[in-house]
Amino acid sequence: MTNDALPPVVDRATWRAERNALLDREKAHTREGDAIAAARRRLPMVEVNPELPLTGPDGPVRPLDVFEGRTRLIAYFHMWHTGKPAAEQCEGCTFYNSQIRELSYLHASDVTYATFCQGPYVESVRYRDFLGLDMPWYSVLDSAEELLAGRGPFLLASYLRTGGRVFETYATSGRGVEVMAPSYGLQDLTVHGRQEDWEDSPDGWPQPFGAGGFERTGGRPTAQWSRLES
Repeated sequence: MTNDALPPVVDRATWRAERNALLDREKAHTREGDAIAAARRRLPMVEVNPELPLTGPDGPVRPLDVFEGRTRLIAYFHMWHTGKPAAEQCEGCTFYNSQIRELSYLHASDVTYATFCQGPYVESVRYRDFLGLDMPWYSVLDSAEELLAGRGPFLLASYLRTGGRVFETYATSGRGVEVMAPSYGLQDLTVHGRQEDWEDSPDGWPQPFGAGGFERTGGRPTAQWSRLES
């Protein structure tokens, strides 16, 4: 980083005025997000075969079982490279899925979170355990084509259970799954942002990463290093 990669220095009153001007834009952004969420709640839904084959810790399960008795389900479709070692697994899926930790608040809201891995169960669940994650993990290897319906990568989907029927109510992919990654939002609050080369930053600002360049470090998905070192 060069000495030029710094904002101008001003007095507190000037800074506060500039900050408040940006706050007006932030509030408008929040209100627009609320409006989009309201529209999301009014989307139609599509029925999902409740008998699709999935595999969990105790063997075959159905989509209905994944709800764990709750009425809503959020599932992240974790890509998998079958037969490849941990270092060669998807750094993007590792980045997003490894940031989903405390599930009690979702459970209190009648929502279950689960990973739908696109690889075989026994092989892929070892990866979850290696990362120290504890969310429910299922293999959708035999039903991924129908569930994904040509979408992805990085698909995050919401489902509703009513009686013995299952419906998909919402799905997003690409940058839509950034909601899973608070580290992105926190970086956006800092002066140099994500330091990715697509960002609109002042001349001279450090941008050593491509899109998501910090997701892989030293040849491995970044989240693996703390586990290896421990």
